[in-house]
Amino acid sequence: MTVEATDLSGTGYPARLEIDYPERLSRVKTLFRIILVIPIAFIAALVSGSFVGTDTASDAANDAVSGLAVTGGVLFLATLLMLLFRRKYPRWWFDWNLELTRFTTRVGAYLVLLRDEYPSTDEQQAVHLDLDYPDAANELNRFLPIVKWILAIPHYIVLAVLGVAAVVVTVIAWFAIIFTGRYPRGMFDFVVGFTRWALRVEAYVALLITDRYPPFSLKA
Repeated sequence: MTVEATDLSGTGYPARLEIDYPERLSRVKTLFRIILVIPIAFIAALVSGSFVGTDTASDAANDAVSGLAVTGGVLFLATLLMLLFRRKYPRWWFDWNLELTRFTTRVGAYLVLLRDEYPSTDEQQAVHLDLDYPDAANELNRFLPIVKWILAIPHYIVLAVLGVAAVVVTVIAWFAIIFTGRYPRGMFDFVVGFTRWALRVEAYVALLITDRYPPFSLKA
């Protein structure tokens, strides 16, 4: 059993995320964001089995410590067993995990003020998240999923610290948007980078689409 390495920047990693930077944000929508998000967050909770968001700054409060974002809705255990005994990853299981991850990420991005448009249940909008469908028989070790959660412990620790920082940054950004109508670019890039890092860990541990160890990096 081997753990495949990756470069430190994460270039070419099979889980990718980009969020378009908004030049201007609505002060009114930002002021009442915690109320506006309730309907779509409730829907996300129903389909995912947990509160909002895969791998966004909103996860910092409830998922970053565990490092297993939204495993309630993600087909995790069934996929693990299928890989273990059949070395297969059914395509429709992958498609469900992909679209669920995209949806909850859009909701999380809206909650933490990265975007103003109300999250769609099916369109990507300005949140661009892609996962590579694995060739399970040739690319995935059938036994590695059993221990990935242990191997990823260093990531859980770092993400827990970064998650706290992301929450603080989001609060500061809220005030910045209220007064200026803009999300400071450096803060925006940090929250997106944290979200991207957490997505890679989820892809490795919970989505099980790759055996490449996630990079310790905020970069794309």
